[in-house]
Amino acid sequence: VFTDPILMCGPIIAEYLSVPSVYFLRGFPCSMDSEATQCPNPPSYVPRLFLNNSDSMTFAQRVKNVLVHMLEFVYCKPMFAQLEELAYEILQKKVTATDLLSRGSVWLMRYDFVFEFPKPVMPNMVFIGGINCGQKK
Repeated sequence: VFTDPILMCGPIIAEYLSVPSVYFLRGFPCSMDSEATQCPNPPSYVPRLFLNNSDSMTFAQRVKNVLVHMLEFVYCKPMFAQLEELAYEILQKKVTATDLLSRGSVWLMRYDFVFEFPKPVMPNMVFIGGINCGQKK
């Protein structure tokens, strides 16, 4: 199943049909992409989304980054609760959103590693940045 996993319909269908899934995405809220692929994601090193920190953070920025990381547990769980209920109805077993995402075979990441901050990635995460760019005039 070739899908954008944000709405979780593709991962649920792939699990139901027992077929591999390929994810095509720009980024995932709450760093669930790193968690699902078991990729190292230390909050003192990897800047959180929407903080506009660079890869070389000051101590204050690192503390803020860690605090935002801890808040992700609070506001991300309710965000995926309804989708986990839907998955339970369809699959007839308890699964979390992270469990469903972890079954992805390949993650096609729509950003360029050169232009983003450096962070650890797993071998099944492929950068395909630039495919959405317009031609320069």
